[in-house]
Parts: sequence; structure tokens; C-alpha cells
Amino acid sequence: MVLVLAAVLIATSVLGRATGPALPGLPAAPAVPVGRAAPGEVRIAGIALTDFDPARSGDIASGAILANLYDGLTAFDPQLNVRPALARAWDADPQWRRIVFHLRDGLTFSDGSPLGPEDVVRSWRRLLDPKHPAPLAGLLSDVEGAAEYLSGASGDLSTVAITALPGAIEVRFRRSAPWFIAATASPALAVVPAGIDPAAATTRPGAFVGSGAYVLQAIDGTGMTLAANPHSWAGAPSIPTVRVIFDLGQTDTISAFRAGTLDYVEIPAIEARWVRYDRALGPALRTEPSMTVEYFGFDTTRPPFNDVRVRQAFGMAVDWRGLAAAGGGDDEAANSLVPPGVPGRSAVDLLPAYDPAQARKLLADAGFPGGKGFPDVALQTGGTLYDDPVRAAIARELGVHLGDEILGDFIDRMLGADRPAMWALSWIADYPDPNDFLGVLLGGGQVSNFGRWRNADFDAALDRAATAATTAERARAYEDAERVVQAQVPVVPVAYRPIWALSREALLGAATGGIDILRYGDLGWGS
Repeated sequence: MVLVLAAVLIATSVLGRATGPALPGLPAAPAVPVGRAAPGEVRIAGIALTDFDPARSGDIASGAILANLYDGLTAFDPQLNVRPALARAWDADPQWRRIVFHLRDGLTFSDGSPLGPEDVVRSWRRLLDPKHPAPLAGLLSDVEGAAEYLSGASGDLSTVAITALPGAIEVRFRRSAPWFIAATASPALAVVPAGIDPAAATTRPGAFVGSGAYVLQAIDGTGMTLAANPHSWAGAPSIPTVRVIFDLGQTDTISAFRAGTLDYVEIPAIEARWVRYDRALGPALRTEPSMTVEYFGFDTTRPPFNDVRVRQAFGMAVDWRGLAAAGGGDDEAANSLVPPGVPGRSAVDLLPAYDPAQARKLLADAGFPGGKGFPDVALQTGGTLYDDPVRAAIARELGVHLGDEILGDFIDRMLGADRPAMWALSWIADYPDPNDFLGVLLGGGQVSNFGRWRNADFDAALDRAATAATTAERARAYEDAERVVQAQVPVVPVAYRPIWALSREALLGAATGGIDILRYGDLGWGS
């Protein structure tokens, strides 16, 4: 999933404050409670949603909430095994070029209206709007006709090979796509009602219509209240009410947990270093490996980074392997764009060599000796631990002084014409497969290929991986693809980051499986 997508900005220990009052005419959410949760309620720290449409979401903070309001055909269990959800079963041909998903009988949306194959087809096709492609449209890129429709080469949506059958959905692919079963667990491929458009009542409290375990009951500037969906395919969840809190005023989230105002909150690794030794908080600290990679990227379509020598110079001027150790947290230094835990990832070091002397030569060969004449470039990020060390290394070794700018309106900027020249982002797995990092992030023509990099050898390696006869051949093809990335430097992976959280000891099921999505329907209070 981002499982979405997923790309994420760095978490802070204080929740962001709301910028406006409750929408007029909407039920206000209850005030933030003090003390422990009432029976049948859980209070979780979250981020305010800007859109209730899963197709428009590309960040994990939004996806983590939307995954509880809308369900997909499959879902992950805590061990990241793919389980049936809205689909009861699926069939595939031996080449994984055709998959048929069989829906459960009697499915409905949360308002009791029927949910059928046509709803799945409509929900998925919405990602492929050529004028406004979904951030995670890449999840459908291997579907026959999808790339042509998204690029504008075809104007006929019916040529996209997602077809409604009696009680089922057929999907045909241009190449082998065994990973697609897991991809349907992504919030971006969740099934939504026909009236999901932003102005529609189906996204507003009191009239909300979803397909997930919960429905939106109330929302204001401090948080939202979710109520159990009695029409959920899995039955009503055991926790009737979930309160997602956006704004704690001047209180930080760790203090709020200590005071009993929150029952579950993710915290930065730097905070976990002392929390683990706190007598009261230590027993509540939880950690999971995360399928997340933090990486730096370049716009390869415009100067200066359209010159591979400039990208190689930046790649060789920084000791990327040493950044994670110097960050002060529990980040693991990256050796690949594919994080640990993803089956088939390579153990080989696939980062650019650290060679400042060669970096200076490459930059001079590109016409910028000692950084002279290098254009003004800002490193735009959400504010990471690595920004300052990277700027310092580039200035010291290359004589290039990068500006400092916080990357706001993340999705719009990265997908628009005014995208940054250099940036830092995090990407968390939509599904546990190398294709979600290599194919979705760097494949030619992919929406999430933010630097617009194209390389025939890289795409050919992805094709070999898709058609490989054995897992070993597939792994070698993906490693070949990463060696092209290592040489061409469209991106540089930096670190893998674990998930740290504080969770009430009696709160059962509070695990994300490494993809940072807490399934509220799996939660329950123990004795």
C-alpha cells in the first residue's frame, strides 16, 4: 500500500494545530477527553485529512485513516500476509497476466446500498484521470491500456482492462503482475461510492458513505470521531468509537499519552531513545521494522540535474552510508532503494561510491569547476535529520551552496510543473515487493517518478523481473535495475526508519505490520 504510497513527511512529537474551525453545519467532534478512554473507545493521534478521497491521497498519514473508512479487495494481516477482504477469493492464469477477483455475497456500503463489481471498476478507473492522475496511479500501470489512457494516447477508458463480471472483476496485464494481489490492499485501490466527489455529501459526517470498518461521525479542528460500521463485510468492529485527535493545543503527544489523553501514538525514534528508560512509559513502548526508505531525488529533466555528471558528483560527494549513524536516532543506513523485509531485495551495497575527488572532477567536467556558475538550487524537504549534513558536504566538497526550503503542498508540488530540483522524501511500501519501490518510483512514465527519469536499461530489467521464471532470476533482474540507479543517480537512498509507538498495555491488535497503517477494526481492549 502506500501501501499506499505511500511518501511521508517526517513526524514530529507535537501534533500540528488546526488552521480553521469546524465546517459549517457539520457535527462537532467531542472535546479532547482527559483521563483514560471510556469503555468501547480508543483515542489515537493523527493528522488532519485534507481530502476524504483515497484516490487523491498519496501520503501515509492520510492513508492510515482512509484505510479504516474504505476497504479494498484484499487486506494485510499483522504478518503482511494477503487475506481476503471485499473479495472472497481470486484466480490467476499461470503467467499472472489475468486475475479474476470474486466478491463476497451481499456486500454493501455503510448506508446499506449494494456494493458490486461495477463499483470496483469505477473506483479503480478514477485513478487514471489524464488531467489529474492519482498520486498512486502507478499501482495500475501494468494493467492493459492503463498507461496509454493515462498518457492521453488513448481517449477510451473502456480500453483499460478492468472489467466487471457477474460477482467478479477481471483484470488483464501487459506483463506478469503477481504483486497485484497485494496491491489491492492499498487505500488508493479501496472501493468508494459513486458520490465520492469532494463536494458530495458522502464524505460529510451524518451522511458519510464508506466501505470500511468505520464511518465518519463528527469532525472539527481538533479531531474526528469514527463510529463502527454495522454493514462492514467483517461485522461490526469490537471498538464502537475511535477518536482521531489532530490538535492537543500546547501539549506534546508523549505528555498527552502520559496523562491518559491518548491511547496510541507514534513517536520519533529520537524520542524513543529516552522513553524506553522511563519507568512509567517504558512498558508502553512498541517498535516494528518499517518498510520505509528515506531518499534524496533530483529533477532529471531540467538543468542542472539533467546532466548525469552533476547527479553523479552529488552522489559521490556525500558519505551517504554515514548519515544514518550520525543522525542520532535508530535509523539504519540504506544500501538499496528497497528496504529490509521486502522479499527479493538485494543485500549488495547499491549506493554511489563515496569519492569526493572524483565528484569534483565530474562537476568540473559538467562545466561547474569548484561550484562556479552553478545555478541557485534549494534542497526542499519536509525537514529531515539529514538536510544539514547533506548541504554541508555538498558545500565542502563541491563548492555548491544549496538553499533551504520546506516542501509544502507536497503532492501538488511533486506532481506539478514547478517540482523542486532536489528534494528529500520517504516512501513506505504499498505492498511488500521490490516493484513498489523500483517500478512505481522510477519506472518510465510512472506518476510517482517525481524526477521524470527514464532509462531503457532500467525498464528492461524491470521487464525481466516481471517475466522471470524463478524467484532467483527475479531478484537478479531487480538487482540489475538497481545497478543502473547506482550509476545514473536519479535518487540516492539514505536510511530505513523503524516505527516507534506508545500503546496502552491493554490495547490489543495495535500493530501495523511494517506498513504504518493501524487497522482500527483489529483493535480491542483486553482485561
